Amino acid sequence: MDNKILIAEDEANIRRVVAGTLTKAGFSVVEACDGQDALEKFDEHPDIILVVLDVMMPKLNGYEVCERLRARSQVPILMLTALDGEADEVTGLTRGADDYVSKPFSSSVLVARIQTLLRRTAVGSKENLELGGIVLRYRERLVTVNGERVLMTPKEFDLLYYLMQNKNLVLTRDQILSTVWNADYFGDDRTVDTHIKCLRAKLGECGRYIVTLRKVGYKFECEV
Repeated sequence: MDNKILIAEDEANIRRVVAGTLTKAGFSVVEACDGQDALEKFDEHPDIILVVLDVMMPKLNGYEVCERLRARSQVPILMLTALDGEADEVTGLTRGADDYVSKPFSSSVLVARIQTLLRRTAVGSKENLELGGIVLRYRERLVTVNGERVLMTPKEFDLLYYLMQNKNLVLTRDQILSTVWNADYFGDDRTVDTHIKCLRAKLGECGRYIVTLRKVGYKFECEV
C-alpha cells in the first residue's frame, strides 16, 4: 500500500485514538510504543510514507528518533507534543521534523495537517535550480552547497525551492505560508520564521542569501 503511516506514541489511549482517526481517513497504520520500537517498525515497513512522533517517549525520545530517521530518509515527520514554545519547535525542526501538532488536538486538524504535508512533499515535475553555490535537484529532492550534500526536511526543501525560484523578489510571510504550507495550513507566520532560521543554519555561508525584510517577509538575494 502507498498510504502507510507510522505512529510512535507511548500512551496507549492516545495511540489508539490517532490510529483510529487515520484509519477512518483512509490510511494504513503501523503502531510503535516507544522510540526504539519506532525505528524497528520503520525498518520493517519500507513503504511508510509519513511518521507521527510523540516527543516524550521511553528508550529514545521523539527528537532522537527524528534525527536518526532523517539521517537515512526524507520521509515527512509530524511531531505530537505537549510542550509549548519556540525553543521546543526549533529543536524538533533542527533535528529534522517537518511540522508540529500540540496536544490536545482535534482529529480534523491532525488529518488536515497530515494531508497537507503529504501534498507538499509529493515530487512534482519541477525544474532544477542553481544559484550562488547552491544546487537544488527537484526530482531527486537533493540539495548541495558548494559541492557538499545538505540533508533537509521536505518542508525545508520546498521552502528553499520557493525562495530560489523567486530570486530577488520579496515574498511576504502570507505568500510563503499559502504556497509552501498550502492554503489550509492551521497556524501562524511564526512557523515561517522558525523554518527560515533552520534553513539558514543548514546552508552555512550561503544562508546569507536569505534576506529578512522586517515586518514584510523574505527574499533570496543573489546575483545570477
